Amino acid sequence: MMLSIVVPCFNEEACLEVLHRRLSATAKAAAGADYELVLVNDGSRDRSWEIMQRLAASDPHLVAVNLSRNHGHQLALTAGLDLCRGDKILVIDADLQDPPELLPKMLEAMRENEAEVVYGVRKSRRGETAFKRATAHGFYRLLSRATEIDIPLDTGDFRLVSRRALDALLAMPEQARFIRGMVAWIGFKQLPFPYDRDERFAGETKYPLRKMVGFALDALTSFSSAPLKLASHAGLILSLGSLLLIAYIAYAWLAGESIQGWTSLMLVVVVLGAIQMFVLALMGEYIGRLYNEAKRRPLYIVQEIAGGEARDGRLGYVAEATAKSDRPGGKGKRATR
Repeated sequence: MMLSIVVPCFNEEACLEVLHRRLSATAKAAAGADYELVLVNDGSRDRSWEIMQRLAASDPHLVAVNLSRNHGHQLALTAGLDLCRGDKILVIDADLQDPPELLPKMLEAMRENEAEVVYGVRKSRRGETAFKRATAHGFYRLLSRATEIDIPLDTGDFRLVSRRALDALLAMPEQARFIRGMVAWIGFKQLPFPYDRDERFAGETKYPLRKMVGFALDALTSFSSAPLKLASHAGLILSLGSLLLIAYIAYAWLAGESIQGWTSLMLVVVVLGAIQMFVLALMGEYIGRLYNEAKRRPLYIVQEIAGGEARDGRLGYVAEATAKSDRPGGKGKRATR
């Protein structure tokens, strides 16, 4: 059994040395010499890629993948999953909030329960603000109510998956990726693994409020049509309200009462206009995603790979070395989708 550990990295120079040491020790304890570490540099602006290259040169088990630009966490993770070769694959972030030392117990739980996926469930979240804990708590419960599939509560991307489950995941080529939801969608036997999440080892969070909102929107629109249904329900309620308003106006006219209300009229116009714009924005969000899918671009582009052998990706474009030379006509390997 070959083990792969996939780690997306963005500006993680302060964590990489310790990350490599802890991952290597854990992988050796779990799989002996039959393992690989796949670190994906997602367009870092610090020395992350330089450190990855140095580590790859000294460790034959390490494969460092350098993406051509910052693609975002979910696509960087997709690149690592697409290029790894293990029979069992551990997904973990570079900040070491998810302890890699839990891997042997996760492998044992997968083997004993004949599960295809073992996903981490956060019992506690040390080092996070009350605002982030509260918003995360609300987000997972809103997502659980809005989606048509059962996405486990309080889970991240920290999980162990089998090759069979990963192959099913890689058969899903959509651009807007919410991987923890996609893993839930593929089915198979999936086992929760409760654990206490540690504080970030070093550096700053890569998910400020703006990215958290975008991530939540990706999750909702990728796995639920509830926002569109909300728009239709709002339209129905407003239509009924309009009928009641028309009935009231007719009654007042027949009774000879003067209807005053420039202010109330403007209030109704503004409210209706705001709701219409909101509905149009929701429709535009879905249409924009359809537009991105229709272009069928590769999900990621690999600039170079340090360590390991040449690799092919199903979902991305892997540029060959000749693409960096002075000669024109650089080659690469396009995803087969």
